[in-house]
Amino acid sequence: MATTFLSCGPFLRQHSHFSKFFFSSSKDAADASSTSSLPKSTTTSYTRRWYNPSSRRQLNEEGVQILRHWIEADQPSASEEKFSVVSYNILAERNTWKHRGLYPNVPSPYLKWNHRKRVICEELLMWNPDIICLQEVDKYFDVSEIMEKAGYVGSYTRRTGDAIDGCAIFWKADKFRLIDEESIKFKMFNLRDNVAQLSVLEMFKANSRRLLIGNIHVLYNPSRGDVKLGQIRYLLSRAEILSKKWSNLPFVLAGDFNSTPESAIYKFLSSSELNFMSYDRRELSGQSGCHPAKVLGVKKEVCTPFFCLGSQTKGLWTEEEVKVATGSADCKVVTNPFRLTSSYATIKGPTTTRGSTDEPLATSYHSKFLGTVDYIWYSDDLIPIRVVDTVPIDILLKTGGLPCEKVGSDHLPLVSEIAFIRTSEESNSQ
Repeated sequence: MATTFLSCGPFLRQHSHFSKFFFSSSKDAADASSTSSLPKSTTTSYTRRWYNPSSRRQLNEEGVQILRHWIEADQPSASEEKFSVVSYNILAERNTWKHRGLYPNVPSPYLKWNHRKRVICEELLMWNPDIICLQEVDKYFDVSEIMEKAGYVGSYTRRTGDAIDGCAIFWKADKFRLIDEESIKFKMFNLRDNVAQLSVLEMFKANSRRLLIGNIHVLYNPSRGDVKLGQIRYLLSRAEILSKKWSNLPFVLAGDFNSTPESAIYKFLSSSELNFMSYDRRELSGQSGCHPAKVLGVKKEVCTPFFCLGSQTKGLWTEEEVKVATGSADCKVVTNPFRLTSSYATIKGPTTTRGSTDEPLATSYHSKFLGTVDYIWYSDDLIPIRVVDTVPIDILLKTGGLPCEKVGSDHLPLVSEIAFIRTSEESNSQ
């Protein structure tokens, strides 16, 4: 089992409504106070010691180790032809400072782009993936320059409107060639300024196998489930067309879906259809239950299950919202043309990092959110053989919030190695 250590400075600045969750007992809190100069009492005010540079340097040196390792599964149907995929929301540089309040415990040096750029690229190259799907990229040329030197080529789609970030896909130039692609700008369909990408890649070896890669950053707004559903629905419809154009290609979909594993959005992705009228559109993504205070108070589940209201919810959907979600005001069910499965849900992990759905307990952590919104999905004819496990909640809490010294974003990168399913000829030969 391959293991990688990362080190993060804790920087647990006293915060009245969070501090009680950072330590499991008063003894732990006292121990932490003696080693990191944290005040023992919980107050709403900050003392000047928090701004003492020598104290911060001491915390940096002590750090918190983050352990991530590969988890493998025996997949008898997997062929020798495989590839690895990373999905990573790298936190746009502009958003870092625009939403500085999300990172009260993160020292400014760890938020600066020059530091994060180096750490992010080190993270990516450490796992040596064949394909990289990035979201919230507003410094594409900075990242591209480093990735090109490492042997990757890429494509970029910038968001519309005032936002300057977008999505990027990179692939190893010596393993794949690009034979088709499509950039999706949802603004053209009245679905906000988010974007997505579709790329058809052909392997140079392995019998010239082809696959379709999708990359998306879904709208954040928790109350606009109709827009989230509409964005994903449209992307899947375009992916189906592109897949059929190239003889029914297998499909890998990565991204930040801004929806939790317990949500109706997740249910739609993992099934063939969703009767969305049975759900409150304001709860369609499950995000409302993922404030750290709620997460750590509930304990049994990381996020509140999606909210189903049955027939009572019909009044909460306007005709325009139905049209946004489905493309037609008369449609009451949205369909998924692919049979998608999550890589991480397929490769089982320990209870310290996984929830009841077998998804990671958390792929993102800052002062307003602790939960999972990032996924790597795969279709028929593919099977994951291993994934890099995420980080236990207790370790994440000790960092005081992401980014940190060795994690360059407020999200964790997801990594999955995926194999093509054996053909009948391959099975017979073996």
